Amino acid sequence: MIRSLLLAGSATLALSASPAMAQAQAAPADGYHDPRPADIVVTAIIPRRQGDILSGTSVVTGDELTRSLRPTIGETLARQPGVSATSFGPNASRPVLRGFQGERVRILTDGIGSFDVSNTSVDHAVAINPLTAERIEVLRGPSALLYGSSAIGGVVNVIDSRIPRRIPDEAIHVDAIGTYGSAANERSGALELEAPLGNNFVVHFDGTYNKTGNLDTGGYILAPAQRAEAAASGDAEIAELADLRGKLPNSAGRNWEVAGGLAYIDEGGSLGFSVSRLDNLYGVPVRYALEAGEEAEEVRLHIKQTRADMRAEIAANGAFLDSIRLRAGFADYQHQELEDTGEVGTTFYNQSIESRLEFVQAKRGGWDGAFGAQLFVRDFFVVGEEKFLPKNETQQFGLFTLQSLDLGTLRLEGGARYERSILKAVADDDLGNDAARRTFNALSGSLGASYELTPGWRLGLNLSRTERAPSAEELFARGNHAGTQAFELGNPAFAKEKSWGLEGTLRGGGPGYSVAVSAYHNWFDNFIYESVVDDAVCQAVNGGEDLEFPCFQFNQAKARYYGFEIEGKATLAQVGSYAINADASADYVRATITGTGPAPRIPPLRLLGGLEAASDRVTARAEIEHSFKQDRVTTFETETGGFTLVNASVAFKPIPGNSQTSLLLSANNIFDVTARRHASFLKDFAPLAGRDIRVTARVGF
Repeated sequence: MIRSLLLAGSATLALSASPAMAQAQAAPADGYHDPRPADIVVTAIIPRRQGDILSGTSVVTGDELTRSLRPTIGETLARQPGVSATSFGPNASRPVLRGFQGERVRILTDGIGSFDVSNTSVDHAVAINPLTAERIEVLRGPSALLYGSSAIGGVVNVIDSRIPRRIPDEAIHVDAIGTYGSAANERSGALELEAPLGNNFVVHFDGTYNKTGNLDTGGYILAPAQRAEAAASGDAEIAELADLRGKLPNSAGRNWEVAGGLAYIDEGGSLGFSVSRLDNLYGVPVRYALEAGEEAEEVRLHIKQTRADMRAEIAANGAFLDSIRLRAGFADYQHQELEDTGEVGTTFYNQSIESRLEFVQAKRGGWDGAFGAQLFVRDFFVVGEEKFLPKNETQQFGLFTLQSLDLGTLRLEGGARYERSILKAVADDDLGNDAARRTFNALSGSLGASYELTPGWRLGLNLSRTERAPSAEELFARGNHAGTQAFELGNPAFAKEKSWGLEGTLRGGGPGYSVAVSAYHNWFDNFIYESVVDDAVCQAVNGGEDLEFPCFQFNQAKARYYGFEIEGKATLAQVGSYAINADASADYVRATITGTGPAPRIPPLRLLGGLEAASDRVTARAEIEHSFKQDRVTTFETETGGFTLVNASVAFKPIPGNSQTSLLLSANNIFDVTARRHASFLKDFAPLAGRDIRVTARVGF
C-alpha cells in the first residue's frame, strides 16, 4: 500500500513540475537560506505577519535559534510562550503546546510529518534534528487545524534547506555550527554545503553529529517525595537511592544524520528532492523501583530512519491562481529497545507517506486565500516483549481551505477542513484482539475577525469548531507499555472528539515596543484521556495474568481547557551603538476533565524576562525564568515544586558585514537549581540540566 502510494505521489509531482514553476525566492537580507523576515509565518499557508494571525504564534530563527539550540525540539522551544516540553531525559523531549501533547500536537518538517513514533510514547525521540533547522515556527490554536484535525494543540514546523530554494552566488556555499555543552559533555556539529550545477541546478549536502554523556542535574535525582520513600525502605539498595545526585544515570546518547538534495530552479519556479539517513542511540533515564522485589530497567533506544522528500512550486500567475505547491515525503522508520544486557526487547516499525497539494489564490482587492488536499498513510507494528498494539494502518485524506478579506480597519478570515480517517487493526493472538476497522468523517472550521483599534493596534476574535478522529493507540492499545509505566487499554468503540474554541488576541506596538496577548477557551465533548482503573479491567483482556504495570484505560468525557499567553518587547535606551532591550512573557493553562478533575501533566503559570544590550556585532543578554508550583494534579500524579532559572549569554559577530558567522558563550541555570517540568512523565526521576556552560560557533560564507 505504502509503495503504490509513493509511486503515485511521485508521478503527480513529475506532472506538476512543468517548466512554468513557482518563482524562486529572493536572497535574504541577513542570511543565505532564509529570505523571509523573522515575523513572517510561512506555516500559515498564505505567508502572514505574526500580527495578522488570529492565534498565538512564535517564529524562532537567526540569533535566537542559535542561542536556543538543544539536542531536541522540545528543549529548543521550551522558552517560547505557551510551550513546555515532555523532558523525558535530555534525548527525548517533545513540545507541549497549551497543555496538549502527543496526538494533539503535530511536529512537521517543512510542512509535512516527521514520520516517527514520538506521538505513541514520551520516551520515543522526534526524528528531526534541530541542528538542521534554519527556522522553527509554532502555531497554537485553530490556525494549526489546516495541517490535520489532530493539531488542536498546535503545530511545530521545522524548516530546513535540504531542498534548496535559491541558487548560490558563490561556487560553493558553506554553513557550519559546532557546540560544546558542559552539563552533558555535549559535542555537536553540523555542516551544510550547497553548490550550483550549471545555470539552474543546485546540489545540497548536510551532515550532523551529536554525542553526550550522562546529564549533570546539579542536585538530587529523585524528587522529595520519592527520596523520602526510598529512605524509609528497609531494603538497603533502595535506601541508597535517596542520596543519588548529580549525573542522571543512563542518559547518554549519540546520533548522526546525513542528507543530500538536488533542486532545479528557474524564474518560473522549482522542483527538488532530498534523501536522508538518521541514526540515534540514546539511554532512557531510569524510573527507579522503590518497593522491594520490583526491578528498574536501563533501556536504550536505537532509532534508524531513511527518508525521501520532494517539493515543487509552480507559478500560475493567473487571474484566479497565483501559485501551486506540492510537498511529499516517505520514510521507513524503526527503533529497537535494548535491554541492559544488549538484547533487543521490543522493535517498533513504521512506514509513512504524506503528500500535500496547495493552491494559492491570486489576491483580488482585499481578498486572498488558499485551498488544497492532503494524504497521510501509516503502517505501524510492534514486535517483542512490550508489544502493546496490534499491527495497524491509518489512512487519512483531507480537504482544506483558508479565505480572508481585508477591508482595511476590519479583516475577516474563515477556514475549513474535512478529513476522512480509516483505521484498521489486524487480529493478534498475543494481545487477544479481533480484527477491527473504524471510519471517521471529521469536519472542522473557524471564523475570525480583527479590528484596528488605532494605527498599529488590532483586536482579534476567532471561533472554531473542531472534530478529531481517535488515533490507533487510543482505539486499539491493550498491553504493557514501559515508556509510560502503564498497561494501556484502548476502546475500539470511541466516537469522534469534538470541541468548540474561542480565542481573543490583542497585538500592537509603536516606536521601540510591541505587545501580543492571546487568551483562549476550549470546550470538549468526548475528550479522550487516560485514567487509572482497577487491575481486573486490564487482566480481563490479558488472559487473567498479573500486570507488569498499573492499569490505565482510555476514556471519553467532557473537558475544558483555558489559558493565556502574553509577551512584550521594548527598547529602553540607546547607549552609543548599543540598544538596551527588554522582553517579558507569561503563560498559563488550566484544564479540567468533567467527573475526573484536573487533567494530568498541565504546565503551571510561568514568567520569563530578559534584558540585553545589542549592537550590530555584540549582544549581551541576561534572562530569568520562574515556573510556579503545580499542585493542581490528578489522582495518579504528584505535585511539582516551583523553580527559578537564571541564564546569561554573550554573542559576537567577528566579521563586519557577515551576520552568518558568530561566536556564542552562554551560561544556563547559573545557580545550579534542581528543576522539574510538570509536563514530564519522568519528572520525579529525571530533573532538568544543572549549570550548563555552552560555547557555540557558527560559520557561513
